[in-house]
Amino acid sequence: MRGKPSAAAIRPAAKKKRRSSSTTSNVLSLLGAFVATSVALGLLLAGVLLPVTGMGGAGVKSGVKMFNNIPSEFAENALSQQSKILAKDGSVIATPYDENRIVVASSAIPKVMKDAQVAIEDERFYQHGALDKRGIARAIASNLFSSSTQGASTLTQQYVKVAAQRQALESGDKEAAKEAVAQSGAKAYIRKLKQLKYAVDLEKTHTKDQILTSYLNLVYFGQLQYGVEAASRHYFGHPAKDLTIAEAATLAGVVNLPDATNPVKNPEAAVKRRNIGIQKMIDQGFITEAQGRKAINSPLNLKLEENSSGGCATSKYPYYCDYVTQWIAQQPALGKTRKERLGKLRTGGLVIRTSLDPKKMAALDSNLKKRVPVENAADVQAAGVIIEPGTGYVEAMAQNTKYSVAGTDSFNTSVNYPRSGFPIGSTAKIFAIVEAMHQGRAVDSTVNVPRMNSTKEGRPVYNFTSQNFPGKCGQGRGVWSVGNDHQVPAGPMSLSKATAESVNTAFGVLVAQLGPCNVRDAYKRLGVYASDFKSGGWSEINPDPSSIVLGSGSSSPVMMANAFATVAADGKYCAPRPVVSIKQANGRPVKLAPNACKQVMPAEEARGVAKIFKSVLGPDGTAKSAALAEGRQAFGKTGTVDGSLHTWFVGSTPQYSTAIWVGRGGENTNPIKNVTIGPKHVGNFLYGGDIAAPVWKETMDAISKGLPKKAFPEPGSGVIKGDQITVPQLKGRSEADAKAELARLKLQATVVKQDSGEVSSGQVWKSDPAAGQKIGEGKKVTLYIKP
Repeated sequence: MRGKPSAAAIRPAAKKKRRSSSTTSNVLSLLGAFVATSVALGLLLAGVLLPVTGMGGAGVKSGVKMFNNIPSEFAENALSQQSKILAKDGSVIATPYDENRIVVASSAIPKVMKDAQVAIEDERFYQHGALDKRGIARAIASNLFSSSTQGASTLTQQYVKVAAQRQALESGDKEAAKEAVAQSGAKAYIRKLKQLKYAVDLEKTHTKDQILTSYLNLVYFGQLQYGVEAASRHYFGHPAKDLTIAEAATLAGVVNLPDATNPVKNPEAAVKRRNIGIQKMIDQGFITEAQGRKAINSPLNLKLEENSSGGCATSKYPYYCDYVTQWIAQQPALGKTRKERLGKLRTGGLVIRTSLDPKKMAALDSNLKKRVPVENAADVQAAGVIIEPGTGYVEAMAQNTKYSVAGTDSFNTSVNYPRSGFPIGSTAKIFAIVEAMHQGRAVDSTVNVPRMNSTKEGRPVYNFTSQNFPGKCGQGRGVWSVGNDHQVPAGPMSLSKATAESVNTAFGVLVAQLGPCNVRDAYKRLGVYASDFKSGGWSEINPDPSSIVLGSGSSSPVMMANAFATVAADGKYCAPRPVVSIKQANGRPVKLAPNACKQVMPAEEARGVAKIFKSVLGPDGTAKSAALAEGRQAFGKTGTVDGSLHTWFVGSTPQYSTAIWVGRGGENTNPIKNVTIGPKHVGNFLYGGDIAAPVWKETMDAISKGLPKKAFPEPGSGVIKGDQITVPQLKGRSEADAKAELARLKLQATVVKQDSGEVSSGQVWKSDPAAGQKIGEGKKVTLYIKP
């Protein structure tokens, strides 16, 4: 078959007609294009069409000079290729890409594939330079004396043309992209001239194998597959290195006409084209006659690997994938702007290793959806997050919804609940205890539970006023009515008991003593902020008592899990993150900023907090049924918002911190009561201990199985009991005298002006802690003084 027109360039034959003026014009155009090219390359000396052009040596020299003066602007940009987001075990979470391409080295492309491409596209590839003079002569003769049109581009020229078009498209220059493939007119001549110069230069600086490898990594193989590696995996289900003769010839045949010879859409045309290529491989000595006959007689044998965009919508873990994508968009190491960073994700061939643990994800997801099924009749949603204390790595996140994408914006997805804001309820009480430890309160210290002084909707409440909460973070006008979920006797109560039973009024008094602004700062130290619905971002927790004490402000499961993880890590805060490392396509690591870890509270204080919150899982706690199997140590806190619209359990072991939210995620604001959610019927209101806590326990038991049973270190006696200073009797003494006495005992004094008929104006009528109680050195004593 040598000497025959190349099958790669054959076009459908036109019906034979008498040569018209139009046909003559086309022939002259072909001659003109050839002459321009020949002049530029000095090829007229070869004698091809020299009589036709009538040009002499001066013209040739001028053309060569003109050609050599063309600037060599062609540069091989890095090929757009798919990135990989990997789980902790190396399994693939997603493969984001604009072009589904996997760039491989020459060694990963078998000789049979290279031979097939050369045989069908450019059989003299290894003999000629950038321009094949013999091929041009053959094409000119064919185009002059037949009704068909034959090209003479070499593989190097084709590579340059496709690369130039791709570079123009990537830079947004549509006009340059058109010029890169112009077929007629002055632009075609200019394009041919430039691309020939680029091809000549490329042949000087690259080996034939380098050019062929680049070509096979670049070109389009149909079905949204770019490059031979992606095409091999898509059509045949295996890497390019395993291609057979028949498979290689099939792929080689697709390149020239990727739609017409698509093996999926047009299998007959693909087989015909494949067999032409196999015959050429035989004729050119790449394979034996026997090998070729066997390949020609073989079926297509497609084993399609389906892929869509490779993005989050097709991921097994779409919400986590979204989280990773958003995190990537904030990393300066990947670009100056959000757009540039996301572009790098889709085109840069990054290998992103995340902290996602598929086993933990499976446990969380199954337990969550078992208790709160997807699209349940009660219209209740749920979400959960698992974080590793001491690193901030997010190992799992799940929610009971179907992932969906609306419109064309890849981030316009159904809400990512683990990262969304919901009122946190009584889980907020941990921040009051964190601040109490910070201010020197002992674990065994007490707080006075106030006697109820009013009723609201038939329930006894205590009305806090601006006298309880004065100043910038105070109550302001009006009253703040606080009730408890059960009857609690007035009087001193230990911090552990108040926490275990979640006594709201006790924590109201405690925060009033500590100062709500100070407690708000504890939120910030542990990285917890409120969702800002106006901006869509995050802002400081509102300083009003309701938000600070009882969690009426909104925060996310990720932030809450991480706050508890900070306590579990002896006060070491690490910003939550889903990515462990990123490598570029060449294998070099991306220098990401190190995780922001810092000590935000002394280890002894963190241990005191953990000891207090262990009581929640104890026999008198609101989550006593959630105690972990085999006596494994943990601490945690339930949370319930009025109307049960949002319920929580957040808790931690030394190894893992998990937050579970169950509530209304949409516009439904009906209280969650008298409903059936999954296997559980909720007769009254839903509480954090009803579903959130069991999901937490089942998940933590599953992911902790087989791990060593670690215990939280016990705080020192000074943190547990303090220095045991007895609070003196201060009733009836003046403010100045009382302060002086407390200072002598190394206790701090705070003052609340509050009326009482028991003493004269300016005198103390009670203290908190009360007289006779023992507290630690440096702790605060609140003096209630009659105005």
